[in-house]
Amino acid sequence: MKLIAFDLDGTLLTADKVLTAENKSALEQAAAAGWVLVPATGRFYGAIPENVRSLPWFRYFITINGASVYDAAAGRALLRAEIPWRRAVELMAYLDGLPVIYDCYMDDWGWISRSHQARAADFAPHRHALDMLQKLRTPVPDLKAHLAETGHDVQKVMMFFRDPELRQRAMEELKIRFPDLAVTSSIPRNVELNSLDAQKGVALERLAASLGVPISETVAFGDDLNDVSMLRAAGLGVAMENAAPEVKAAADLVTESCEESGVGKAIERLLAGQCQ
Repeated sequence: MKLIAFDLDGTLLTADKVLTAENKSALEQAAAAGWVLVPATGRFYGAIPENVRSLPWFRYFITINGASVYDAAAGRALLRAEIPWRRAVELMAYLDGLPVIYDCYMDDWGWISRSHQARAADFAPHRHALDMLQKLRTPVPDLKAHLAETGHDVQKVMMFFRDPELRQRAMEELKIRFPDLAVTSSIPRNVELNSLDAQKGVALERLAASLGVPISETVAFGDDLNDVSMLRAAGLGVAMENAAPEVKAAADLVTESCEESGVGKAIERLLAGQCQ
């Protein structure tokens, strides 16, 4: 294998966002063996934890579910796939009729209506999700008006639900109403929409091609719905033991959980030639 792509939250990182010593050691060994290591996350580049972003083995980052492939050495995006801002406004107008809060990523940063940010604790009780909504978002009086004013296209729209059953129904309805958008999720209570071209699997294929790496010589790790396209695209798709059932069904094999350094253990087996 020549390239390894891995989700961060719930995959490379533990539930408390810790990079274990075993995972770090395995990444170092893989880099020494000449493999390209690529974090693939729903986060934008600046929201990736500094202790991960600054590791010397990472040059390329698949971010925002594939809306951007970022070259840290060059300081620029190699690939972009965004939602036209008018379409994002149409989506948000539809969401106004649902009991949700929503925000978006635009220009590699998070934006949210001030009234939605004020209610974030009611919709995102998990402390890490709440931290992101409060610390990695710029509040504006009205998000739709802000998009119309800037005229900038949107990298991702996210929403949070109180009711899990409503969330599941809404995911199916969104697929019907907005067939030009990819509907996924990465954490409990949330739904994420990207351009159809902004999927981790598409980004992995394009990055591998640009580096001259056959897709058959890639490995991908993931745990949630936004990882499915990447696991299916890779030569070897690996789900975490803590992964959603749909993710395990899309994978070629299952490794230990994120709490048990499953990525590191699988990489060690790959290095030893024990994974086919």
